[in-house]
Amino acid sequence: MQFSSYAKTLAAALSLAVVAGCSSGGGTQDGDQQNAGMNSGSSTQGMNSSSGATGQNTGQQAQMPSENRVYFDFDSDSIRPQYESMLNQHAQYLQRNSSTNIVLEGHTDPRGTREYNLGLGERRANAVRQYLTIQGVPASQIEVVSYGEERRAASGNGEQAYSQDRRVVIDY
Repeated sequence: MQFSSYAKTLAAALSLAVVAGCSSGGGTQDGDQQNAGMNSGSSTQGMNSSSGATGQNTGQQAQMPSENRVYFDFDSDSIRPQYESMLNQHAQYLQRNSSTNIVLEGHTDPRGTREYNLGLGERRANAVRQYLTIQGVPASQIEVVSYGEERRAASGNGEQAYSQDRRVVIDY
């Protein structure tokens, strides 16, 4: 009889832990659409006040890059050369703003198993993290998360939609 009461207490505690974990701030399902608006020219101007993003008036303001997506080829975690310039701009911004942190969100198209896609999304985000750290960004400023196929950028099942899903989003 005493074992049964322990089991009930344990089950109740486990249920509460699961509910609490599910409700903690993990963003929104449409986080990409929200962040896209935040990276427009008007929002970056607001961040670059006369005191600068770091609180110092250096005379030359570091401006957050407006592009924040790196796209990948099918089943690949290799960064295309066309994104190196954009990533270099992010690296410079992060170096000048050492209190700024980013989250690298790895995404995939829906082909493949859920587990495989979570791993591929993580490998893509880690490839971007490695590139930024090689450029001098401290790893402590970078967090990596994989959403796999869970947060699609485009609806549809053709290559055009899939190519938009295979990405890493740099979220400030």
